[in-house]
Amino acid sequence: MLHRIARILSLAVCLGVIAPAEAALKVLATTPDWAALATELGGDHVNVYSATNAFQDVHRVEAKPSLVARARSADLVVATGAELEVGWLPVLVQESGNAHIQPASPGYFEAAAQLRLLDVPSSVDRSMGDVHPQGNPHVQLDPHNIASIAQALTARLSVLDPAGAAYYQARGADFQARWQQAIGRWEARAAPLKGLSVVVIHKDQVYLCHWLGLREVAAIEPKPGVPPSAGYLAELVTKLSAAPPRVILRNAYNDTKAVEWLAGKINVPVVALPFSVGGTPEAKDLFGLFDDTINRLLGTTR
Repeated sequence: MLHRIARILSLAVCLGVIAPAEAALKVLATTPDWAALATELGGDHVNVYSATNAFQDVHRVEAKPSLVARARSADLVVATGAELEVGWLPVLVQESGNAHIQPASPGYFEAAAQLRLLDVPSSVDRSMGDVHPQGNPHVQLDPHNIASIAQALTARLSVLDPAGAAYYQARGADFQARWQQAIGRWEARAAPLKGLSVVVIHKDQVYLCHWLGLREVAAIEPKPGVPPSAGYLAELVTKLSAAPPRVILRNAYNDTKAVEWLAGKINVPVVALPFSVGGTPEAKDLFGLFDDTINRLLGTTR
């Protein structure tokens, strides 16, 4: 009996009635956010793996052999781009020897390439710190960006898997409908946050501030990617004591030492934001990421 069932299942796979597990597109995402988006759009037609988690600084990741092995078998790499992963992703892609995921190939997708970026510098040199020539790459904290990226990623999945195009388009349309409804809800709830003065650590809250109308008054890093010196922190204390912000924002992956020291000196609360999917227990997916971010920010206005 078992032998007969096995033969029937084998025949069904051959005829395309049942797709074998290997037929799922293997997606390697550089962050949990793009992994979550690929899962939303691809459903059971994709097998998604995130190269990092919310507690890692995506600027600084090691191209470990385990990641090279993932890249070697991937059908699609979904990256942020704009040189966010420049320190490790090019090595990973090259070492994989996988022709399908090389830059300019259909199997290589950059989220930032779908957008008009903020903070595009007029010139760049080493004295400016970790400045990205193409613009600020931390695009995931504006949900309007996510909508644009989702549209492009839906199209890319359809190109890579033409037989599943209708499936991806249907999931993409469903996601967009739910997402636009959620944006309306988030923006209505976040209205009291407009004008809220905040201090950030790294220049990675730009899109969140732009979307919600938060007012960034200082950064704990003197230059992007450069740790603050004792002298710089003392200057910040003087500046911010004269005009205190409402809150200091900290992301899940940030070191807390300088933040807590500054907060104690100027008597301002610190709000820990998830920043990426998985950064807090509530941020289980993209919807949870924004729900929790707004909830935590609203807690500062009470």
